[in-house]
Amino acid sequence: MFKIFTTQCNLLLIRLMPFLRWWPQVNRHTLRADALAGLTGAVIVLPQGVAFATIAGLPPQYGLYTAMVTPIIAALFGSSYHLISGPTTAISIVVFAAISQYAEPTSSEFISLTLTLTFLAGVYQLAFGLARLGALVNFVSHTVVIGFTAGAAILIASSQIKHILGIAIPKGESFIHIWIDVFNMAGNINGYVLLIAVVTLLSTVLTKIFLPRLPNLLIGMVVGSLAALLFSDSSYAIELVGKIPAHLPPLSSPDFSLTTIKMLAPQAFAIALLGLIEAVSISQAIATKSNQRINANQEFSGQGLSNIVGSFFSSYAGSGSFTRSGINYSSGAQTPMSAIFAAVFLMLIILLIAPLTAYLPIAAMGGIILVVAYNLVDFHHIKQITRYSRSETAILITTFLSTLFLELEFAIYLGVLLSLVFFLARTSSPEIPAITLDIDKKTGKRKFINTSKKPLAECPQLKIIRIDMSIYFGSLNHIRDKLQRISDVEGIKHILIVASRINFIDLSGVEMLVNENNRLKKMGGGLYFTGMKSSIYEFAAKTCFIKKMGSDHFFDHKSEAIIAIYKKLDPDRCASCHTRIFVECPKPPSD
Repeated sequence: MFKIFTTQCNLLLIRLMPFLRWWPQVNRHTLRADALAGLTGAVIVLPQGVAFATIAGLPPQYGLYTAMVTPIIAALFGSSYHLISGPTTAISIVVFAAISQYAEPTSSEFISLTLTLTFLAGVYQLAFGLARLGALVNFVSHTVVIGFTAGAAILIASSQIKHILGIAIPKGESFIHIWIDVFNMAGNINGYVLLIAVVTLLSTVLTKIFLPRLPNLLIGMVVGSLAALLFSDSSYAIELVGKIPAHLPPLSSPDFSLTTIKMLAPQAFAIALLGLIEAVSISQAIATKSNQRINANQEFSGQGLSNIVGSFFSSYAGSGSFTRSGINYSSGAQTPMSAIFAAVFLMLIILLIAPLTAYLPIAAMGGIILVVAYNLVDFHHIKQITRYSRSETAILITTFLSTLFLELEFAIYLGVLLSLVFFLARTSSPEIPAITLDIDKKTGKRKFINTSKKPLAECPQLKIIRIDMSIYFGSLNHIRDKLQRISDVEGIKHILIVASRINFIDLSGVEMLVNENNRLKKMGGGLYFTGMKSSIYEFAAKTCFIKKMGSDHFFDHKSEAIIAIYKKLDPDRCASCHTRIFVECPKPPSD
């Protein structure tokens, strides 16, 4: 008894503090590997953090604060060994779209609302995790994220055009209006600003191509800053990012007024949903390489806690980063300590080099963000989707276009809704193949086979079918139509359902099957089941399904079912039948 109690206590402790699950694996060798991976991650996130904060409409340091706080909490309370959380491009642009309609970007009010938005998104995510809703992510097509991020990439690139060209475009302009303004102001382009942006962009791309091991974004920033020194005179109108405070994330407090919470709750839900889809999909993608099992519920809780805690330490909404997580894995990270090391090293770097950001031109940041935006577009998967799946292509195009032309949170909802609609459409029309017996010519053994794979003769009085999906309210019409076509068109009133692939039957399904059995009974036939899973059989017993149908309609094996059903067939038709596929069939009369 005491042993059972101790085991239960240990399980509860691990559930509350999931880092205890991997902590025993930490040793001198893993710490060395994690430290090296963490250092690489810190160098990479430095320019990304500044760029993402700029996209979100926040001062640059807030992206770095997010990269310091969020990954530590997510690593301690998540489930992935390699996921690196922090600021991401997609969430940054949603944050900007959500808050910019209420406050001026970079203002104190904007920052306060962003922290509240982050807190609310974290609460949603934590609630999903505690409610064990991790499986819900499986029902949302990853195409939604691909389409959204592709659209977000174009929006991000469009938002930086004014910084790259040095023209004054009003804030808050829509995608179309930005490009109309660019066309109208083409004569006001600042060539020096454009030159700095192009030099930054080229140096970033060339470093990635020829020196892939080096941090290309950081090198691009340095080259852009050096280029800006050539035009330091005020007459060139080169704007600089400004000095980032050289200190750790300060304490902060979200706005908990009821008015603010009501105002931001819908946008927070969209950010929570997008963040969870990103984090879990990235975790699972890397887990396929590392052979780790991901607990989606725990990942939900980890992401939620990281955003809740982050909102009190000047951090805005974050999620898993595919780039940083992939590099973390390829750098040899062994445990989540690598994410903690990355955050700690970033803190040290900021304390040492933060003043140097005073020389970083905004045009160089624009060039860096263009590279980031380009890398967001998943050309490989977009090509695969458009080539092989019409339904996924529809989801991709809808999400992409709605991201460009509608509210961003609505674009997320629309993409998710469309993916669920297609999922329900697929599950509402399950495969129902006909099954018959095949005789092996060499061994003489009989085996059941799908007639679509091999067209063989079927019994004219007994139809054997297999339902390859759950029987629930969404699939009832399709299954009912199939059963009625068998009886009305083929004239068969005895139907045996192979239930080995049915995972679930709801009450509506039970009612439909009982009604169909009664209909066939009136015709002198019946509906029979074989190979039903134990969990389905228990449910059938509890709901009186078996009692209503009759226990003689349920069999463990196909052979038992055929022996019992054969006795109910018309013997006259059997005598004149030439198919004779069952052992029970009478031998043909001798000539």
